[in-house]
Amino acid sequence: MFRGNHITRVDEKGRLKLPAEFKRQIDEEYGGQFFITSRDGKVAEIHPMREWEEFEKKLAAVPSFNAAKQKLLKWINYFGQQIEMDGQGRVLLPQLLREKANLMAEVVVYGNEGYLKVENHQVYEQGLETGPITLEDRVELEKYGV
Repeated sequence: MFRGNHITRVDEKGRLKLPAEFKRQIDEEYGGQFFITSRDGKVAEIHPMREWEEFEKKLAAVPSFNAAKQKLLKWINYFGQQIEMDGQGRVLLPQLLREKANLMAEVVVYGNEGYLKVENHQVYEQGLETGPITLEDRVELEKYGV
């Protein structure tokens, strides 16, 4: 499980150097193969291949004619690319996704259970300000003991 966040930069060639704590965990648990995609064009998702393959198994159980599955496949395949981390711990974010999500400078890399999310730093902070955890959110989470 990936935890926490790190503010970093995407270089001029579109490479993201994975923060040291995340890279250490990836080296120990996963290796350097990833599937990078987005479900909304606003936030990049960096999935270690092993985690992505588990997701694909779940997705395969959904009937192929399911409309929600077709929408999801359209998004994840449009932005998705399989990539490999280079020797310096960098991953190349797909150009289409970099441009659409404005991932060309300062970004936040944060844990989302079994994968990492990458979001424009300014947009991330605006989301925190405009979308605080509400009382309804707390009530919903308490149902699960969280």
